[in-house]
Amino acid sequence: MRVTKAIIPAAGLGVRFLPATKAQPKEMLPIVDKPVIQYIVEEAVNSGIENILIITGQGKKAIEDHFDKSQVLEEHLQEKGKVALLNLVREISEIADLHYVRQKEPRGLGHAIYCARRFVGEEPFAVLLGDDLVRSEKPCLKQLLELYDEVQSTVLAVKEVPAAAVNKYGILDADFLREGVYYIRDLVEKPSVDQAPSRLAIMGRYVISPTIFPILQKTPPGQGGEIQLTDALRVLSKEEPLYGINFEGRRYDVGDKLGYLMATVEFALDYPDLGKDFQSYLKQLVNTMG
Repeated sequence: MRVTKAIIPAAGLGVRFLPATKAQPKEMLPIVDKPVIQYIVEEAVNSGIENILIITGQGKKAIEDHFDKSQVLEEHLQEKGKVALLNLVREISEIADLHYVRQKEPRGLGHAIYCARRFVGEEPFAVLLGDDLVRSEKPCLKQLLELYDEVQSTVLAVKEVPAAAVNKYGILDADFLREGVYYIRDLVEKPSVDQAPSRLAIMGRYVISPTIFPILQKTPPGQGGEIQLTDALRVLSKEEPLYGINFEGRRYDVGDKLGYLMATVEFALDYPDLGKDFQSYLKQLVNTMG
């Protein structure tokens, strides 16, 4: 079955970026001149996804406003003859069929996904976490979807992380199948270094069977007192095959201050009208500091 729907959980409080996120969603923080969530939506669209559900929470209206039509702004740009900016603004409001559901209380990623059950129905679906940006020639999600087309079962994006970082991720206990592809036997949410079965970590992109919903309904709170998607996937792995794909591309944890700054710098260096001047500035800065 072809995957046509994606879920983007965006209900988190963004406490790692306080005070910047006190009055604005963390998903609206810009990477140069584009909010993080727009990069995520564009990845889904460029992977062939037709319908996107964004799981929001209290204080997240700015996300809906960003993707909505802005009549006043468009009229202003039209009057000023700023055609390129006008087209840019219009493209944002026409990017995809976007839907919204509110997660009424912060009960974890697993609960956020469960809030999408009526939108998804009985179809497989994609999940893209807004804290993970991936730069790659082929969209990261598209790589997952291609493997899903082959195996017709749940696929998770994975990367190997340093041993000291395994306690930050869901970690795989998996068998190597072929270059970049793993069969998942089990999963552990944020294990300690001595309990981690591997260093293969889930990286915020999933294609999941709808069988996950009745499992999520019964999943008790786990790590951090929240309903963890990893715990539900662990149960799913006993019922259906699960696969991991070590995707091609560079991943940035933009939910972390350092990761956010790294993404901002590296994305800026590739901007056609900005990259050369910014590179020159960075070189001067390094020479001054050195």
